[in-house]
Amino acid sequence: MKSTKFVRHAGLVSVATFFSRLLGYVRDALVASAFGGGHVTDAFYAAFRLSNLFRRMLGEGPLATAFVPVFSEHLAKHEPREARDFFHTLFTTLGLLLLVIVGVGMVGSPWIVSLAAGGFKSAEPGTFERTVTLTRLMFPFLFFVCLAALSSAALNALGHFFIPALAPAMLSVTTIVYVLCLKQWALNPIQGLAISTSVGGLLHLALMWPALRSEGLAPRWRWNLGHPDLKRVGLLVLPALWGLSIDQVNAYVDTICASFLMEGSVTALYNSNRLMQFALALFGISISTATLPHLSMSAARAEWGAFKENLNFSLRMTLFLVIPAMVGLIVLAQPLVYTLFQHGLFTARQTDLTAAALVAYTLGLPFYALVKVLVTAFYARRNTKTPVKVASICLAVNMVGNLILMRRWGPAGLAFATALASFVNGGVLLFLLRRDMGLLGGRRILKTALASGVASGVMAVGAWALLRWGPGPVPFRALGAVLVGTGFYLLLTWLFRMEEFGHLREMIRRPNLGRPSPE
Repeated sequence: MKSTKFVRHAGLVSVATFFSRLLGYVRDALVASAFGGGHVTDAFYAAFRLSNLFRRMLGEGPLATAFVPVFSEHLAKHEPREARDFFHTLFTTLGLLLLVIVGVGMVGSPWIVSLAAGGFKSAEPGTFERTVTLTRLMFPFLFFVCLAALSSAALNALGHFFIPALAPAMLSVTTIVYVLCLKQWALNPIQGLAISTSVGGLLHLALMWPALRSEGLAPRWRWNLGHPDLKRVGLLVLPALWGLSIDQVNAYVDTICASFLMEGSVTALYNSNRLMQFALALFGISISTATLPHLSMSAARAEWGAFKENLNFSLRMTLFLVIPAMVGLIVLAQPLVYTLFQHGLFTARQTDLTAAALVAYTLGLPFYALVKVLVTAFYARRNTKTPVKVASICLAVNMVGNLILMRRWGPAGLAFATALASFVNGGVLLFLLRRDMGLLGGRRILKTALASGVASGVMAVGAWALLRWGPGPVPFRALGAVLVGTGFYLLLTWLFRMEEFGHLREMIRRPNLGRPSPE
């Protein structure tokens, strides 16, 4: 992978992700204003988290990551017909499996919610039943979004990055339209919100249809359970099902625990996690998304020197971008939550709960991002067992941390336990990968981390000073602190002559939103 090509692909994903996540926060702010942060939104977000858990397990996580190396192998061997046949076979098989899962999920929603949010049975009357209804209404979302995730993986392997990264914004678009234009006519507004979620999943898949057609991948019926590539993906995806879904499993473990805490705890966790996920998606996930096809191609060609250089570059770029995001979110947690959510029915108490959880989540942000890249490296080499073992250890760390910290610190304790588990996950994966592959350029990675840390510290001082003594209302000062802090960071990294600054500048100047460039 040439750095220019990687930077261009990462830039495409980052630009699209930025717009998608920006719409997502508009959506969350509108939902907070229209529905508040109490039992009603606790039920909605618990149901949505359940759909998200299945989505990550069946679509965006292990299946997509297991699919890309096998699909890329056909591309590396110049076998486009075999690649298309494999995609159509997997798309058909996955679609039928999802229909079964959605049907079973809708029928079994009471039992699923009992396991996932049992604390709601003793909450305000009606909360448990409301969660069951919303879960049923959102299960069709799972069908559309998992097929969309498989389509995105195929398009990424073929060099399309912008549209697959932008398509998830359809969920936000449908929710925004519903809250602003249709909610007032709904007989049951919160159920209408759940229905708009499923419609968003349908539009997510539909937006990628033109790109799929242009590559000869428009879905068509191809039933063949004996397809050899289907079996290869099955062998990879079964252990990966646990390893790559650990973030969502941890998130839902947090939701289960939060259902036993004070009113608004589930909503506080959801909103704070969404804010932290903005930086993670914009930088960590964008880089890992761009990295996977290139690492898979290097592995298919047995070019291990290039593989390690590409991995080193990805890790350094991740730290360069994520460390200042972590520091900025910690400094701006309270005014950011106030600006985005404290409107309408969302109260100051709920702002405090959310901001505290945001700080705790954000402490683990660099490790969340590193794990995304490191797991990509394991799966590009078709090693699915190691991430599974490490993920199991981390789930245990998270659960023990929850039990110790939740009673004392509430939602913030749950968030900090997740951050601690991610620290263990990233550290162990990096150690094991170095043991298996040899030197990975650790000194260059450490140098980037230290320089970024120093620059971020100076950035934090400037942002905090403007936030405390600057003129104007809180939202105006928060925006000024973001702009001034970003300027400080970029200036210092330029003065430090950091290599990553040049690549960031190239990412901004050459996003190339058109067709993928040829290899």
